[in-house]
Amino acid sequence: MITATYQKYILNFKTPSGTSRGVLKTKETWFIQLVSDGKKGIGETGLFRGLSIDDRPDYEAKLQWVCANINKGLEALLIELTAFPSIQFGLEMAFKSLAGDTPFALFPSKFTSGTAAIAINGLIWMGSETFMKSQIKDKLEAGFSCIKMKIGAIDFQTEVNLIKSIRKEFSASEIELRVDANGAFSPEEALEKLNVLSAFDLHSIEQPIQAGQLETMANLCAQTPLPIALDEELIGINNQEDKQKLLELINPQYIILKPSLIGGFQGSNSWIALAENRKIGWWITSALESNVGLNAIAQYTYTLQSNLPQGLGTGGLFTNNIDSPLQVKNGTLLYNTNKNWNFNL
Repeated sequence: MITATYQKYILNFKTPSGTSRGVLKTKETWFIQLVSDGKKGIGETGLFRGLSIDDRPDYEAKLQWVCANINKGLEALLIELTAFPSIQFGLEMAFKSLAGDTPFALFPSKFTSGTAAIAINGLIWMGSETFMKSQIKDKLEAGFSCIKMKIGAIDFQTEVNLIKSIRKEFSASEIELRVDANGAFSPEEALEKLNVLSAFDLHSIEQPIQAGQLETMANLCAQTPLPIALDEELIGINNQEDKQKLLELINPQYIILKPSLIGGFQGSNSWIALAENRKIGWWITSALESNVGLNAIAQYTYTLQSNLPQGLGTGGLFTNNIDSPLQVKNGTLLYNTNKNWNFNL
């Protein structure tokens, strides 16, 4: 017998973080706790307001239903939760946690033993030119060799000038630059802006136009001078056939996988298999989870042995994150075995 409970938790940003959807000051999340035979399992259902397909009025009611029906077992529950990918992920995490030697050992590896690290990108949030410049300086000083800039919220020429200033100092072999437009470009201007950006040896651009414009995105991916990575485009595409159709139609250069938004480990695995069949690149990104969710994503990501920097540097954004062994050092994410978890909710 398993008993299950859930609890809401509000994460507070250290600095309000700008995206093309506005400025984020807080992030709500939920923890599912399982207990069986004296053992505990912990999972995080990282709903992302305004972005998750399961941002619905009945979200918390569905969590209550999950806890009441926990003894149906993971596979049966996952099937019934197709419309709630973040809850699917939280449950996968919680069951994996329950089965582990400790609640936070989901995928034991050289990463969790502290002998291997994961290369990650340094994230630059949108804001004033001064604010973005100071972030770039901080990331470079912290040893990052891959930087991801969110663009699309301030004047495009200002953003181009920021990118140009980085490239004046650092070549593409020294600093890999990724940009994320979060759908900020209009279809009419997108190709022209991609042509401008392509002058700066960028690794890729995420989601240049808003999701759902499939033919337009397909044309853009066919003509682009700069590799395009789909992100929001994957959200809400749940069954295998629809995933296959999307990749066949758009044929992007990359896809970006946020387990909380696409159905957890199983959802990510299915996208990866389809992408690799088509020679489409991919990487994994967290979606503002607490360190509990980030830990699960990082441990899973390490097992995939990707050679690209991953998007897992979000653990330091919050004032009240869960204390954990996760540590960012020299542009990598480490599991510091000298540090302990402090999960006392």
